[in-house]
Amino acid sequence: MKVYIPTITSLPLPFFLSHVPAGFPSPAEDYEEGQLDLNDFVNHPAATFFVRASGDSMIGAGIFPGDLLIVDRSIIPRHNHIVIAIVDGEMTLKRLIKRHETGYLKAENPVYPNIPLHEGVEIWGVVKNSVRDLE
Repeated sequence: MKVYIPTITSLPLPFFLSHVPAGFPSPAEDYEEGQLDLNDFVNHPAATFFVRASGDSMIGAGIFPGDLLIVDRSIIPRHNHIVIAIVDGEMTLKRLIKRHETGYLKAENPVYPNIPLHEGVEIWGVVKNSVRDLE
């Protein structure tokens, strides 16, 4: 996985109030609500990094190869969070399942096995958002 280190730069882009229907088209509403900046998704800049997903283990969660993930290391990982973890020295993207004192990392693709949490597993950050390039 390639890790992107963010720089604090503003790039405000138009953000429209109207929703875009995925069914029948409706007349366009030309009302701009304001501006949206990628920084709006970053609450803790010093603890946030970007990484691209690879592989198909999280397709059931809507995360596909090439998706850009916004990961916050300052969030305390909880049950059902999607996390970046270090397992045997390698980064992996999985859902954290915690049951009382035990837990495991779960793929969102049934062909992959669960990874039990043990001393060698480190949760590195919580995935807050994903961005997909549709081209």
